[in-house]
Amino acid sequence: MHLPLPFTRDLVLLGGGHTHALVLQKWAMAPVPGIRLTLVTPEVKAPYTGMLPGLVAGHYATADLEIDLVGLARRSGARLIVDRARTVDIASRHVALEGRPALRYDALSINVGISSSLFGIDGFAEHGRPAKPLAAFAAAFETFVADVRTGQRKPDVVVIGAGVAGVELALAMAHRFRSVPGDAARITLLESGADVLREVSRAARHALLSELDRSGVQILTGVSVSKIERGRVRVSHRSGSVAAQFVVGAAGAHPHAWLASTGLALEQGYVAVGPTLATTTRPEIFAVGDCAHMSWAPRPKAGVFAVRQAPVLYHNLRAVLCGGRSKPYAPQKSYLKLISTGRQSAVADKFGLAFAGPSLWRVKNHLDRTFMARLARPVHMPQPKLPDPVALGVRERVDPNEPHCGACGAKVALEPLLKGLSPGFSPDSGGTGPGLDDAALIPREGGFDVFTTDHLRAFTSDPWLMARVAAIHAMGDIWAMGGQVDRALAHLTLPPMRDEMQASTIAEIMAGARRAFDPCGGRIVGGHTAIGAELSIGFSVIGRVAGDPVTLRGGRAGDALILTKPIGTGILLAAEMRQEADGQDYYQALQSMCRPQHQAAGLLGGVATAMTDVTGFGLAGHLMNLLTESEVSAEIDPAAVPFLGGALGLHARGIRSTLWQANAARAGLVAPGAGPVPGLLADPQTCGGLLASLPAERLQDTMNAFRRQGEPIWHIGGLLPGPPCIVLNEK
Repeated sequence: MHLPLPFTRDLVLLGGGHTHALVLQKWAMAPVPGIRLTLVTPEVKAPYTGMLPGLVAGHYATADLEIDLVGLARRSGARLIVDRARTVDIASRHVALEGRPALRYDALSINVGISSSLFGIDGFAEHGRPAKPLAAFAAAFETFVADVRTGQRKPDVVVIGAGVAGVELALAMAHRFRSVPGDAARITLLESGADVLREVSRAARHALLSELDRSGVQILTGVSVSKIERGRVRVSHRSGSVAAQFVVGAAGAHPHAWLASTGLALEQGYVAVGPTLATTTRPEIFAVGDCAHMSWAPRPKAGVFAVRQAPVLYHNLRAVLCGGRSKPYAPQKSYLKLISTGRQSAVADKFGLAFAGPSLWRVKNHLDRTFMARLARPVHMPQPKLPDPVALGVRERVDPNEPHCGACGAKVALEPLLKGLSPGFSPDSGGTGPGLDDAALIPREGGFDVFTTDHLRAFTSDPWLMARVAAIHAMGDIWAMGGQVDRALAHLTLPPMRDEMQASTIAEIMAGARRAFDPCGGRIVGGHTAIGAELSIGFSVIGRVAGDPVTLRGGRAGDALILTKPIGTGILLAAEMRQEADGQDYYQALQSMCRPQHQAAGLLGGVATAMTDVTGFGLAGHLMNLLTESEVSAEIDPAAVPFLGGALGLHARGIRSTLWQANAARAGLVAPGAGPVPGLLADPQTCGGLLASLPAERLQDTMNAFRRQGEPIWHIGGLLPGPPCIVLNEK
């Protein structure tokens, strides 16, 4: 077997800022073999700064200015880690994260932006909103607008800081509230200095002051803020205070405090970098964007520098990891500023000259949308040509437009393996024979030992996350029989990589597995590793059941059917592989997969008459197993079946997991042209929920018990007399 080239270097991009987004896009076009690329970001979507005023003014939807980092990571082959940095250990070359083990790196680039928080002002943390990070600000402002529309709050806004950012936001909010019925907005700009807009030319300042006057924005200069209270800002002005239902902090930039703990040389809290964008402390660590200070050529914080740093950073990261020569970045001394005025107009400022009008807004809008379209464009790498000749059937099975799914979407039917195996137990002992029930049962005093094994082909190159998913997936078979997990063995296949990377990867896998097993009472006691073409993680798990296990055989006509997780993981994983999933929908699917079911199993163990977990065969396939063994039929209410966000829309677009067709045929329910709800019943699930039947008279008490424990549960239908089949009761 020819293995892929080994990984020998780790490159970590810390932060999803504009520079890193562009580096990822360039990497997608020309990846470097042997480099494992990792993006660490606290959010799966990064808002584009230049379009924020347009969003606030109502000219853009939120989706218009969101850079989908999930798609960028997929295109570039990067593993995406959604977490925040705590610090960087430059001696051991590790990035410490908040929610998971530290990451090793051979080269590191920091692009974490800045904050505009004014936590030095009494009451700002409770009643103020920093303009950065942008995503949190935009969400808070939309909530405020909704409250104004419903009369819950008055449109009284205070913006602290009258630089370009504060002025743009004030003008945008003034424009937005003209379309909101009710009281006229009162927007006040507060500036501690004697002048506003000090970073633009006199001509541009005059044009923007005219816009502020036209929009009715009040300006107070030479004032300091002493305290922010609910509904009021206390200021050093003769008025004493200003009414405020929404307070925005736009007074300058602040570096992230954790940078001070890294040991890197800083300039007023910003990471000091030289002409190659490498830090002045360590040549393998780079910093770009607003978090960096260009020590050889200081410049104000502006997005134009972050964007133009990308080609140089891309080149120099490759150089430091491949042994090439770095090149310098030469920031321009003057650049065009296009400043929004709320309405669809803008002011242009360069070389001391200023121009204003709607045409400049159109120019800005075109530039911004072109930039966003560039980052959203899918990248399809050319597929290697097949040799000639090849055996019959090879060409039909190799479709570059249909990548083979991972996780449960990569599974094959188990029945051929199980043919001819003797049943493990008679019906009297609680077993149903191999192939349908979820795990093997061995009687012991007072109950049963439960054995199962499962492994998954990785759908992500993040070993920590993949281990969590694989562990929860394997434990599902124990939970489905009403059992509790006891011990586990790991079986790992790793792609080839250098020794240090291999050791850190195994450490990540074991940490991810423990994150899953420990809260559920499980303990990893050993395992086996091998080298293969790609990452694969599995576990053999043993658990225990006190008393009789819950099997597939106990369902009775009249029982209610419940489900403990929404479905749609298969289609979302397939869409993400095709670069067509929304990043937030994909991330929510991951969160669903990583939610364990030990509490749900405990609540159902004493009440369920039959139970299974919903995995590779989909909801319909696993329900058919239950119906076959219990000799009943089922009625499903399609409106009651929960779906993950985005799943229905993706199904309508024709996206399917590679296992979907076999599942649909196997269930005998869905045809290729079926609607989205019956179609998704055949979607293969990874770490799916528990599907159980329970006496109808116990349904409400069980649902109440779930809610008290904070566990989700859905009543999706019931069991009926008759031969095994699934009927959709579409009301």
